[in-house]
Amino acid sequence: MKPLQASSGDLNADRRADFAETLLASGEPAQAAELLLGALELAPRWAVGWFRLGEMQEAAGLLDQAARAWATALKLDPADRLGAALKLQLIGRAPAAAAPPSAFVETLFDHYADSFEDSLVKKLGYGLPDFLGHAVGKARPGRFRLALDLGCGTGLMGERLRPFVDRLEGYDISAAMLRKAKAKGIYDRLVKADLQHFSYIGDRADLVVAADVFIYLGALEHIVGAVAGMLAEDGLFAFSLETLAGGGDFALLPSRRYAHSEAYARRVLCANGLAVLSLESMVIRHDRRDPVEGLAIVAGHRAAAAEARIPSAA
Repeated sequence: MKPLQASSGDLNADRRADFAETLLASGEPAQAAELLLGALELAPRWAVGWFRLGEMQEAAGLLDQAARAWATALKLDPADRLGAALKLQLIGRAPAAAAPPSAFVETLFDHYADSFEDSLVKKLGYGLPDFLGHAVGKARPGRFRLALDLGCGTGLMGERLRPFVDRLEGYDISAAMLRKAKAKGIYDRLVKADLQHFSYIGDRADLVVAADVFIYLGALEHIVGAVAGMLAEDGLFAFSLETLAGGGDFALLPSRRYAHSEAYARRVLCANGLAVLSLESMVIRHDRRDPVEGLAIVAGHRAAAAEARIPSAA
């Protein structure tokens, strides 16, 4: 994919866009949108500009216009690296999808890689790796021969796993994130992979972990099925979810992340021969100072859990 065009390529259009941002920051979204629309008359094929126009129009309550702007951005960038389709879903102008555009997730984390750890750990109070690592240790003390870190990012979960894992492999959609993880020297293997279409050929894993990953997947049937197939008979699958309030299986949130219900997670695990060994509620991180509620789940094959006389969590 070509990189996103942060500049319109027209100096006058860029100046108008900069001024539009100033107006938006001062609380004048309608005026900002009007000015940016003028900039786009000079640079009509600027996908980033059309996407940003939609955000300004949304802030001004002009949803019909915002929908047209995002539809234009999507037409100009069919891979949808900006996530325009998600914006259209959130305002009810597109049908709900089971997953986000892969290009959106890849682009998001490629751009976020340099500031990822500082933002997540220092500013958002992210403690999930320690919490999930502790849950794994309670479910099965001791060492693991092979662990797979799905959506490994910069290696925050990997750092927690490395002391009790003989071989550690990481998989992520973002090349920039993988470069950060490689620099830490904690993984035996790193692979660029899209978890929406994940397949694995190798030794069965004693531990598979997906920390704060499924918020960018939506439907879980494929990935849980893949994990069940790669997991050793006595292996563990540890993952987290953002908790879905209300009914339904999963839903796209205004943050453009997905939340899942506990009932849905249990149903998908059960359909793939996995049983919940532990399930704990926790605050995964903070978003604009508000706590983000989630679940930390450890699962294993039902037969192995029964043989070990480990009661599945009620």
